[in-house]
Amino acid sequence: MVTLVAPQPVYEASLDRPPARPARAAGKRALERICVVGLGYVGLPTAALLASRGLSVIGVDLKKDAVARINEGRAHIAEPDLDMILAAVVQAGKLEASIRPQSADAFLIAVPTPITPEKKADMRAVEAALASIAPVLKRGDLIVIESTSPVGTTERAAAQLRGLRPDLKFPDLFPEQADVLMAYCPERILPGQTLRELVDNARIIGGLDHASALRAREVYATFAMGQMKLATSREAECAKLAENAFRDVNVAFANELSILCEGLGVDAWTVIKMANLHPRVDILSPGPGVGGHCIPIDPWFLHQALPDETPLIAAARAVNDGKPLRVANRIGRLAGRFRDPVIAILGLAYKPNVDDLRESPALEIARNLADRRIGRLLVVEPNIANLPEALAGRPDVELTEFGAAVAEADIVAILVAHSKFRNIDRAALASRVVVDTVGLLKLSNDE
Repeated sequence: MVTLVAPQPVYEASLDRPPARPARAAGKRALERICVVGLGYVGLPTAALLASRGLSVIGVDLKKDAVARINEGRAHIAEPDLDMILAAVVQAGKLEASIRPQSADAFLIAVPTPITPEKKADMRAVEAALASIAPVLKRGDLIVIESTSPVGTTERAAAQLRGLRPDLKFPDLFPEQADVLMAYCPERILPGQTLRELVDNARIIGGLDHASALRAREVYATFAMGQMKLATSREAECAKLAENAFRDVNVAFANELSILCEGLGVDAWTVIKMANLHPRVDILSPGPGVGGHCIPIDPWFLHQALPDETPLIAAARAVNDGKPLRVANRIGRLAGRFRDPVIAILGLAYKPNVDDLRESPALEIARNLADRRIGRLLVVEPNIANLPEALAGRPDVELTEFGAAVAEADIVAILVAHSKFRNIDRAALASRVVVDTVGLLKLSNDE
């Protein structure tokens, strides 16, 4: 027997349709002051854009050095044009950074949500952020969670706040009649293009009730130009996770295909290029793994909800998580040909042309080689000034210039397709062992 469960109502993205019951008239006021909790790769650009539209923004972060830098009008992360906007809004008095939340009309939660060693969502930062704003909440406020989270997080957030502020009504128990509105609106941006994509990309806004979704849309309408789709909080939470799980599965196929091609002695990029001539085939490019804060993590949030029903998601994660070790082992075997191997590591970032090392497979490969002391590592990462903690202080690892590393190396491992690597000296590579995990040389030949 099949049991049908009625879904939450879908909210239409139109103000022409009123809520099922009118919201309390006294609860709504003009949006003038926004508090953004978490000033990282998402929170800081969002805070800067809100401030650039004339809103008063208080940004909150626990890192005192980041707070001090932001209050000087300088970003602590690398993002094109962010320093320019940040300097302007700080000088104009529209953005101030602090280590503590302050009273505001709306609170945006943009803190990290990593995974535990057991592949479960670590929600401590979100819970701490909610606890930090609880004392300053008042009737009429809005809370929006942007942090990528498991399905049901916004409902659990309402329950947490209700325990901390029993004097206020929240929309999970008092839909359309709540004192404090709550919604979920995940970011959907690409590092290196964050400011443009925050403005242009479509938004999913999931409210715990209709009034919450509409109010959240008012916040993002101050700077966002893309389509805004209103939904329930659970739908929005699930959609964000589905996006990255879909991408992870597709990358896993490309990575598994590259492993197959290596075993068969054929070139994976040639195979993929020919397969993609079919009008309904679009295989992605393989790589050394999957990095960044989203794709390696978000699929686990779906899997943990129903592990027995999501074997494909788990299998894709296993393929992509296992790729860095395969690459490191391959480099290790090749290094065995040399008495004192020198290995040029081209790239540490998780993707081309950014300084973001979060969950980077390239960094994992370099760290594995360093741990095993497989030769001297000449690391080339043009987007950072110093080696990351995982590699710093090791006698056989040094941050080196591109040309010098290639010239001295016995093995050249291309781990990231940075634009600066495109002009690599092909003649110099002829006498070296090359491990091209991203098809950089193939891409350069095709262009």
